[in-house]
Amino acid sequence: MILTIDEVNDLLDEMAEEFPAVLFDELNGGVNLLEEAVPDPEFPEGEMYILGEYCDDLLGRYINLYYGSFAALAEREDWDRETWEDELYTTLSHELTHHMEGRGGLHALDDRDAAELAAWRAELEQQEE
Repeated sequence: MILTIDEVNDLLDEMAEEFPAVLFDELNGGVNLLEEAVPDPEFPEGEMYILGEYCDDLLGRYINLYYGSFAALAEREDWDRETWEDELYTTLSHELTHHMEGRGGLHALDDRDAAELAAWRAELEQQEE
């Protein structure tokens, strides 16, 4: 099942209301749902997608979530509505954690993300052999 971008936007709005408001402090650019799919350039095309990212740059602090990436995975893996909700909630939680760690000068989640990506790369290389 493929949800429309408007349906996903509504779900994200509902989910954001479930989080404590303090998590959004200093997130001056908010949470943005962008239309594009973003394949991870470190993996073969279509193998891995970037679902979201926390940004802290000249434009401020903000979270981008990529509707097209979610939709590509939903199509490939035949998601139902519950899976959409789980993936959106998990990704939003993950990016808010990056925001909170960034505010506190921490990087534990960045380290964990890097370790997981390295493990996925190693697994993919083994499959190719």
